[in-house]
Amino acid sequence: MENLEMQVERVEQLFESQNLEELAEYLNELNISDVEELIDELPEHAALFLEVLSLNRAVNVFRILDFPTQERVFKKLPPSKVREILNEMPPDDRTSFFSELKGDVVKQLIIMLTPQERKEALSLLGYPEDSVGRLMTPDYITVKEYWNMPRVLDHIRRYGNASETIDVLYVIDGNGKLIDDLRIRDVLIAKEDAVVGDLIDNRLISLKANDPQEEAVTVFRMNNRVALPVVDDQDIMLGIVTIDDILWVANEEYTEDMQRFGGTEALDEPYLDVAISHLVKKRAGWLVILFLGQLLTATVIEHFEAQLATVIALFALVPLIMSSGGNSGSQASTLIIQAMALGEVTLSDWWRVMKREFLSGLFLGLILGTLGFIRIATWQSFSHAYGDHWAIIGVVVSLSLVCVVLWGSLTGSMLPFLLKKLGADPASSSAPFVSTLVDVTGLLIYFTFVTLLLSEVHL
Repeated sequence: MENLEMQVERVEQLFESQNLEELAEYLNELNISDVEELIDELPEHAALFLEVLSLNRAVNVFRILDFPTQERVFKKLPPSKVREILNEMPPDDRTSFFSELKGDVVKQLIIMLTPQERKEALSLLGYPEDSVGRLMTPDYITVKEYWNMPRVLDHIRRYGNASETIDVLYVIDGNGKLIDDLRIRDVLIAKEDAVVGDLIDNRLISLKANDPQEEAVTVFRMNNRVALPVVDDQDIMLGIVTIDDILWVANEEYTEDMQRFGGTEALDEPYLDVAISHLVKKRAGWLVILFLGQLLTATVIEHFEAQLATVIALFALVPLIMSSGGNSGSQASTLIIQAMALGEVTLSDWWRVMKREFLSGLFLGLILGTLGFIRIATWQSFSHAYGDHWAIIGVVVSLSLVCVVLWGSLTGSMLPFLLKKLGADPASSSAPFVSTLVDVTGLLIYFTFVTLLLSEVHL
């Protein structure tokens, strides 16, 4: 099998010889993923690649391109080829492409669709952005309860080619209401005189058209399905969502969450395609918020300046306190956000989570508090850096660590619940945000203990 470098070299040779017929033959023999990689390597020839490919393969290659590349390619394709690709694209992929474009461009492209395809496109675009309705396709096979197996198989032969998948059949009544789904395997091994009603198990799992796409990802993950039906509020079947679309959504959600964990807004395009001005805009907001948070940290230190002036050792221990609280908060926040994304934790679980994090934070604080006291005692034995009252300083540090780590765990675990309750993305309670918040409160805790336990001690 040729590697990418050899494929690029071969394609460039065919371009030089202007042998488009041989180029078409060569590209049609490659995997669509190989063609996609060639487009990445030779973006100036992307439009020509799609022109010479067979229509079916051109559509499949176009589907897996990222949006900026799709947009660039469409601008260079002749209108006739654009029309062919648009009409051949699966409705869900076409809807995903349209949803990224500007309104006036979408209007121009919709005109190119056949009346039937136009009707489907407008219907799917009518659902809210990031809803299951935007993912579904109306290409599926339905059967009736009273049909026997020969009739079902004949129906599949007649309409299966136009369906997104024939792995699953959907049983509906005379009004289009979804009754159950049926695996093709059950049909193939059933007796000829069996009817559909004999094969259904009434364990239907479906999605609502207006459900968030994130919920669909969770349902697929928990139920191990290749496709799921989509219904309206009256359980009338509207379409299906297949696993390939869900994998794209899951990847996008993961990418957005990772970017938010790092303290930045999610990017709408691949990193290298984002303009510098847009990149600055996406990052500036969070940096300003975090900077203002750190200003509060400076204010707290200035307020307790007198205590810090008493003994320099107190100031030297500030990073120890701040980092411990921030780290415990970041740990808790990351764990809860991941659990929410996987569907392991819901809003109703907040009290259970709080109790668990209280105990976890308390034990973790005791561990770090003990280590903090040992550290001060060890340094004192070698250098006498903390004076005659080193034991009190050790107690201050230990108590501060216990409370700061406990507070960090509670704050980091509860912030995702609060944000989700308010309708925001839990991933926004990212590690930098939690860390900055806990830094400020951690210093207040530390200096409160300093004031209470050391104010009467002459250091």
